[in-house]
Amino acid sequence: MAIRSKDNLFGAWAFLIGVVLALAVGVLSASLGQLSAVILAVLVILGLVVGFVNVSPGDVNKFLLAAVSLVIVSFAGASGIKGIEFLNIAIGNIVSSTLGALLVMLVPATIVVAIKSLFSISQN
Repeated sequence: MAIRSKDNLFGAWAFLIGVVLALAVGVLSASLGQLSAVILAVLVILGLVVGFVNVSPGDVNKFLLAAVSLVIVSFAGASGIKGIEFLNIAIGNIVSSTLGALLVMLVPATIVVAIKSLFSISQN
């Protein structure tokens, strides 16, 4: 059985809350239009917390590979899927705004982890 660190628990909750909030923000922004800058700032702060707290030195490469892949796919998918409708529901706009909200959270986390990785490489 794996032993879980209490330090990692905080980062894991921040990541989970950030993903759920990004999904909710994406769906709401598709139906309501633009959302408050405060909600987007919360996503950025959660992304920073994930970047600083959640990623252990042994998992940096896995995190960066997954995060960069998700950022690239989200960016490409967000612009390519807009305008698609199914049964008079703007599914394309919902998916596009959800991917955009995920970008708001993942980009700061990816930048923090990449900079931390560069510092650790330069110290060796």
